[in-house]
Amino acid sequence: MNLIPILFYVFSATLVLAALGVIGAKNTVHAALLLVLCFFTTSALWLLMQAEFLAIALVLVYVGAVMVLFLFVVMMLDIRIEPLREGFIRYLPIGMLVAVVMLAEMLLLIGVKNLQVAPPVDPAGHSNTAWLGQALFTQYLLPFEIAAVILTVAVIAAVMLTLRKRTGTRMQYPSQQVAVKARERVRLVKMPSAPKAEIAP
Repeated sequence: MNLIPILFYVFSATLVLAALGVIGAKNTVHAALLLVLCFFTTSALWLLMQAEFLAIALVLVYVGAVMVLFLFVVMMLDIRIEPLREGFIRYLPIGMLVAVVMLAEMLLLIGVKNLQVAPPVDPAGHSNTAWLGQALFTQYLLPFEIAAVILTVAVIAAVMLTLRKRTGTRMQYPSQQVAVKARERVRLVKMPSAPKAEIAP
């Protein structure tokens, strides 16, 4: 019995339900946890199709950075995080559910690792990572570099969004500090000396 189609439909249904939960959840923490489940399930689907590099990259980049992204958005929007820290135990059920589903997906993938899967992408039999690297840096080099430039611009734009001026904070301007001249900062005032007034008894 071939379990690959069955696992494909199971993972696909899990992915669709998790995606609906992301856009339907009212709690942002629950939405972030369901987004982690979406990314992990997608990587499991890619492993079934022998796209190992894409699966590992998705887990390392997106699953590893989604919480940092969530915290970055919270910081940029000036949301008070004290209420989020209160009652942390209420997020435990959804977190445990996501962890159990991810564990079940890993066990299913380990159980079918010796079964016949899809044929390799490269007819020569090279690994998926080697084929992808060769294709990116030879046939698709220009689109790859354009995507890198677009991502760099996105990073710069994200940094510029966080550098807004806020009231009540002190900021340093190195360019103005370097351009300061002594005669503009120090003024000598000549005042006549006067005897100290005597205090009456």
